[in-house]
Amino acid sequence: MYNPPDPTSFNRIVWQIVQQIPEGKVSTYGQLASMIPPPQDVAPEQYQRLAPRWVGSAMQAVPPGQGIPWQRVINSQGQISLPRGSAGADEQRALLDMEGVLFDPEGRVDFDKVGWDGPPSDWLEAHQLASPRSLKKSTKPKSSQPGLF
Repeated sequence: MYNPPDPTSFNRIVWQIVQQIPEGKVSTYGQLASMIPPPQDVAPEQYQRLAPRWVGSAMQAVPPGQGIPWQRVINSQGQISLPRGSAGADEQRALLDMEGVLFDPEGRVDFDKVGWDGPPSDWLEAHQLASPRSLKKSTKPKSSQPGLF
């Protein structure tokens, strides 16, 4: 099953989520997939394996002129997925550069700085979506007592 059971609906959900990513932030195919519940006829394990690819297909099918910031979706290694040096990769990099997204010499972003935390919980709830998994590698420990760090 290389495509979702209902690609039109799946793509629409992906695009709605992508429209929530603010300028200067990025998400990944996997993070977007983590917000979308598995279709009824797809086992959760199979969905977990296939859904990031389905998100990639949705991103390839973004209709032009719809205000969907496709450039803000990258791979889990923090890199642009399009072939390096291709017109599409150059365009995506230029758009992200204009938004202030910084890349290291290997072409990776720092998810701790530009990784998106996902839409607000009320938006997720209204769209019947799950909280996204975090892209950030470092987390500050939370203190249970005020004033302690």
